Amino acid sequence: MTSLDRRSVLRVAASAVAAGALGSGCAPAGTDSPAVRAPGAPRSGRPSASDSARPGAVQPAPAHAARPPTRVPGMPVQIEHGPRDGHAVALTFHGRGDPRTATALLDEAERAGARVTVLAIGDWLDEQPAMARRILDGGHELGNHTMHHRNICALPADAAYAEISQCAERLRRLTGTIGSWFRPSQAQRATDLVIRLAREAGYPHVLSYDVDSLDASDPGAPAVRRTVLDRVRPGSIVSLHLGHAGTVAALPPILDGLHRRGLRAVTTTELVT
Repeated sequence: MTSLDRRSVLRVAASAVAAGALGSGCAPAGTDSPAVRAPGAPRSGRPSASDSARPGAVQPAPAHAARPPTRVPGMPVQIEHGPRDGHAVALTFHGRGDPRTATALLDEAERAGARVTVLAIGDWLDEQPAMARRILDGGHELGNHTMHHRNICALPADAAYAEISQCAERLRRLTGTIGSWFRPSQAQRATDLVIRLAREAGYPHVLSYDVDSLDASDPGAPAVRRTVLDRVRPGSIVSLHLGHAGTVAALPPILDGLHRRGLRAVTTTELVT
């Protein structure tokens, strides 16, 4: 791709975000409705694995199969970073945003030979089901970032479990598994309750991070690049967002900076196993 073509892609991404196609930040939305018990859910109020297969529901054809949940013996239940003595880092992305912006970012990663981890929000998968295939077909990793991106650590147990399990079921229908990882929404670290509920839903680990790019506030590509490269270390897990044009623009210099330090961007599973 020529530099002119790349600038065109970034302009498309920027205009899509400016148009407000989909919100993509991690800030509390403040308007989320409470979880609704699906027909046939257990008496506990927790949805069963078959809730999304109710009569009349649209069942997309399975995409390229994702990895099942990653289990790493010897690693903590809540993982903040990988081995510090290696030469890799994991770039992880909050999965929501205009699909053109998301695709532009994935294109940039693939052009540099990088692989990333996308923690998708369930209602985004409902609106953009083709993105699950796009992420996996690019060699990337897909995981669960709750159904509606509510403040999961503040929810009662049944509602918190619904946030985890409903997104897991979207992933299962689209990809064949519930995804490699679960990351709590609106929190860097999960509470003990959320960790337990995630394990009940099938995730042996909860994915945290040790580097926050702060890209959700749209500080501009140079600021995102500086924040990441100033804080990243071997084994770091970096939190970023798909739906921001500044993040798309920051990714090539971030990857170049990692390369200059002898570090490569891999999926989170590759980092910790």
